[in-house]
Amino acid sequence: MQVAAHPHVPPGTKVLVTGAAGFIGWHLCRRLSAFDVELHATSRRDRPRLAGEPIWWQADVADLAAANRIFRAVKPDIVVHLAGMTGARIDRDLVLSAYHSLATSTANILVLATEHGCRRVILFGSLNEPIPSLDAPIPTSPYAAAKWIGSTYGRMFHALYGTPVVNLRPFMTYGPAQAREKLIPFVTWSLLEGVIPRLSSGRVRGDWIYIDDVMDAFLAAVATPGIEGQTFDLGTGNLTSQRELVEKLLAVMGSRIVPQFGAISDRPREQEIAADTAPALERLGWRAMTSLEDGLRKTAAWYKANLSADPETSPGLSAKTSG
Repeated sequence: MQVAAHPHVPPGTKVLVTGAAGFIGWHLCRRLSAFDVELHATSRRDRPRLAGEPIWWQADVADLAAANRIFRAVKPDIVVHLAGMTGARIDRDLVLSAYHSLATSTANILVLATEHGCRRVILFGSLNEPIPSLDAPIPTSPYAAAKWIGSTYGRMFHALYGTPVVNLRPFMTYGPAQAREKLIPFVTWSLLEGVIPRLSSGRVRGDWIYIDDVMDAFLAAVATPGIEGQTFDLGTGNLTSQRELVEKLLAVMGSRIVPQFGAISDRPREQEIAADTAPALERLGWRAMTSLEDGLRKTAAWYKANLSADPETSPGLSAKTSG
């Protein structure tokens, strides 16, 4: 099967992206801006509209009244829901905030999208969601539990109410403008500033996918008919340890700095999961095209060019939430 070439969003489409100020949202809006669409975006912070940017709406979509106000005004054809907190820490004090930020906001979006007859709703899940098995699946963090609830609501809305939901589940996504505390930006910035990065053991493996490939999958999910109710893993299908990843990053940057592996503790109950790439290839005609080395090279080049960027004003760089 060949990979679908250049899927696109139909001209005149009204697209609403929630949580558009985060890493994925920032890239998504940049990609959508290349099409003849009416692009709207939400952020919890007030953002002036600049040339080439979407129409911004300041709102927390976990607030049903605020979300409803936007739906009534925009009347979107396509909704992409990215809003919500990020991070998989296991702290108990995150339980309620994660639930409200992620599960409640998703339920609100699904209710409103169904009422307004949206043509497609795209939810972005997480690789941290539990994997169905013979044993009872147990989330590994409040974030994972809340994302799992949101994805489950999406499948339920499609099955019970006919809502045209598509679930995308990106794996270890990386690339330009990612928050500084994430592994690749943290190591890259440390190397550029001549600082020895203090890291965990590096033994945990992940399926690393470059952000441009995730954006290609999104466009395929918008353009492909008959995929409602389905979930697609977005990854390469290959596992690479954090240590090997960092070593590749050192090589592409030509750095001789030796990171301190084992300087901090590994996060408990880390999952090592490779994406199931077959459904996306079969139904979307999509597969990841960027090699890890090329993706790291492009990422490092962006951070080098933006070394002086202010994390408080640059989209994605300091985002604890997606919007």
